[in-house]
Order: sequence, then C-alpha cells, then structure tokens
Amino acid sequence: MAELAPEAGSLAALVLAGGESRRMGRDKATLPLAGEPGGTTTLVEHVVGIVGQRCEPVFVLAAPGQPLPALSVPVIRDELRGLGPLPATGRGLRAAAEAGSRYAFVCAVDMPFLTVDLIDDLARRAAETNAEVVLPWDGRSHYLAAVYRTDLAERVDALVAAGQRRMSALIEASDAQQVVMAESRALTNVNSAADLGAAAAGR
Repeated sequence: MAELAPEAGSLAALVLAGGESRRMGRDKATLPLAGEPGGTTTLVEHVVGIVGQRCEPVFVLAAPGQPLPALSVPVIRDELRGLGPLPATGRGLRAAAEAGSRYAFVCAVDMPFLTVDLIDDLARRAAETNAEVVLPWDGRSHYLAAVYRTDLAERVDALVAAGQRRMSALIEASDAQQVVMAESRALTNVNSAADLGAAAAGR
C-alpha cells in the first residue's frame, strides 16, 4: 500500500452500505455488477476491493440485519435503522482511530467508478493541509467520497446527540477543504437499475 499520509498505514476506509436505497427500490450493496474479473460481483465487494488497494483497515458500515456477501473486512452494524450516514460515520471513525489510523476515506457503497487516484489525491491534500476534512466538489460537495480525520468521532457524537443526522452538519462544524474536480466520473452514484446498467456497459 502506498504511503499517502504522514504515517504509513494511517489511512483507513469506511464503506457506508446501510442506506435505505429508496430510489433503487432494493438494497444497493448486494446489487450485481457485471464485468469484473472472474464474473459478476456485488457493489459492496467491488467498492471494498477498490478502497482496499489504498486503505487499511477497511470497515463496512451496514444496517441491522442487512444481508451482505461474505467479506474479508470487518462489518460494523448500526444499532437502529434509518438514522442516516452521520451516526454510522462516527462509529466508523472511532473504529478506525482505535485501529491506529489518523485519516479515513469515507465513501458510499454505490460508487462503481471509484478510483484509487481519487483516494490518493484526497489523502495527499489531507496530509498537506492538515485539514479535518478534504472533500471533492464538482458543482456539489461529495460528503461520502471524502477523507476525514478520525479524531472527529467525538464531534460526530456531539452532533448526533444534538439531533443532527446529515453529513453537512459535520462539514459545517469542521475545518474542511474542498477540491475542485475537473473530471468527476469517479464520484458517480447509482440510484436506479438504469444507472447500474449504464455503469456496467461503460466499464
């Protein structure tokens, strides 16, 4: 694994897989993604494989009882369904900090075009600026494709205790740096079966 931050092994990854997937109409994590070496795989396996090329450890954040394929990385379950990404991110950041990581790349599970180049760029900016959050911007801010300092876990807990559930609340309460992305394909989320089909066709 490349050294992307001030200390080797200091970049963990959190893959948020427990979203409600209302527009998709079914769980996104287990959606099949054709075109992988060896045949069809699921979105969660694909994204875990990408982040695992640059990040260690990798954690998957999942809903209670959510079915997942067999994964080679730890799965952290939400205590309750429907609380949004902020509480899950806080739990993941704490787990990453306890594992010795200073930073964590936090991403959604529905990113079939995610690249190691994006992770490298954001991690490098985090190391250079010492910002608490480094996130890409392509006309909108991508909270779930960003590098976060793991010591933000306590701040997340305080925000959640105050009733916050949105990632934007953490960004607003942090020293955040936005990186303008000239090419944003890696940030694409799939929200429908048509999106997933287009992703498979374009791979």
